[in-house]
Amino acid sequence: MKNKIKTSILLLAVILASSFGNPNKLSKKLSNYTKAVTKEFNQIPEERKSTLKEIGNYIVEQRTANKTCKLLFICTSNSRRSHFGQIWASTAALYYGIDSIVAFSGGTEATKVNINAINALKRAGFGASSAGNPENPTWTIVNGAKGGQLLVYSKKYSDIQNPKKDFAALMVCSEADKSCPFVDGADMRIALPYEDPKFFDNTPSQEQKYDERCREIAREMFFMFDYVKSKLILKSESKK
Repeated sequence: MKNKIKTSILLLAVILASSFGNPNKLSKKLSNYTKAVTKEFNQIPEERKSTLKEIGNYIVEQRTANKTCKLLFICTSNSRRSHFGQIWASTAALYYGIDSIVAFSGGTEATKVNINAINALKRAGFGASSAGNPENPTWTIVNGAKGGQLLVYSKKYSDIQNPKKDFAALMVCSEADKSCPFVDGADMRIALPYEDPKFFDNTPSQEQKYDERCREIAREMFFMFDYVKSKLILKSESKK
């Protein structure tokens, strides 16, 4: 019975991930945050932009072929950066009106979504509530839009919720990049590492560092989907 309930929760998470709401109905705080992020692309190093464009080209290929584009963000413990990646990629796709984008996350091990990461998302303008096993609760992340929510919890990248083929594997920490030299079923595997804010846990800089990492990942996901949007527009115009 427990397995059936768990499976139902996971399937619901996938369904919700495919539709994160209406971009015009984001919470006011989150809307202001996202608008500010779109003005910060000049802060992204050119080398990082090249990597983000490479991922963007994959997204364009998938959408041009009318395929659902699946992005799997992988880190070691699936507790901080991989969730930031999943949530901000979903938000950026929504913001730019690019449909059929489903973002996932997983780790080389399952632990627990870190509360400091959740608090950083709340400060950015998301709503968040948890339920289930307190050792690894399922978090409902709400962007303020009707039906705009994601269910996230810590899991391995091979978890039943995550794709098994036809996806891009994005390695958001160097440890996962080294421990997962091959991700079975992935169309592409690319290193997109971010510094781990956990090193500042229980320090005076904790909140600042989590906010910085949250903002950095948001900025890069928005840059990537801004690029995707422009490429899709060009392709559409070339067909006229």
